Amino acid sequence: MVKSYDKKTSADVIAATLLQEGGVIVRNLASKSVINKVKQELRKPLDAQGKDFENDFNGYKTLRLGAVLMSSRSSAELLTNPTALGVADAVLKRYCDNYQVGSMTAIEIHPGEEAQILHRDGDFYPTHLTKPGVEFQLQSMWALTDFTEENGATRVVNDPEVLKGVKNKDTEAFRNIDDAKVSKAIMPKGSVLFWLQSTIHGGGANSSATPRMGLFISYALGWVRQEDNQYLLMPREVAESYPEQVSRLLGYQAHGNFLGIYPGDPDGLWWEG
Repeated sequence: MVKSYDKKTSADVIAATLLQEGGVIVRNLASKSVINKVKQELRKPLDAQGKDFENDFNGYKTLRLGAVLMSSRSSAELLTNPTALGVADAVLKRYCDNYQVGSMTAIEIHPGEEAQILHRDGDFYPTHLTKPGVEFQLQSMWALTDFTEENGATRVVNDPEVLKGVKNKDTEAFRNIDDAKVSKAIMPKGSVLFWLQSTIHGGGANSSATPRMGLFISYALGWVRQEDNQYLLMPREVAESYPEQVSRLLGYQAHGNFLGIYPGDPDGLWWEG
């Protein structure tokens, strides 16, 4: 099973469990009012655009929506949740000066959807760059509805015996994992599941009568390319309409003094030629 904590647990404790076990749940971390606002703001764009991403991997009974901050300003409260950022600090700042949004995607799994193929989010990085123990991303899934056994709760592989045989990018081995060895992130609305980029996981099958809705947010090292190009998804004027903390997470910041510098960034140096 996936270990869970209540919202009063410190980010350091949550991060320590995450690094050891690959996934962890924090129950009821966001208020119901924030979650309801996010759901309300996402409803129309999800219905209008959600089928644009249908394929064998994403499913054909699942709605998906990117560029979430364009549709839901309230989702910034989840992006910048202090506990979430505390966990990101502990996991990612071992390898970077700052981090950024890798992607933000609303995901609504509808009744009749099959379980998603098990996978690892970090496997799109070049093999020669990835090293054991170095996490390029931290992933999170906020429960905008209850996540249950029946409605498609995210599946996480955290059994040490299973993981021994699937350390490489072996998708065939992922397909052969015994479902009895896969944990399900069952959690109430307002909770969040954190997992590592190296954790094998996937969306669950929805055998219930109602959709399961979540908001996926990944945080990536500040010196890697973002999974979703936030500069093209999010016009600069929209990014700058948010508090500085949000625009920086979208990538509008230099990494240290040398990567991504531009005039006007108070934390980056700028040289005239």
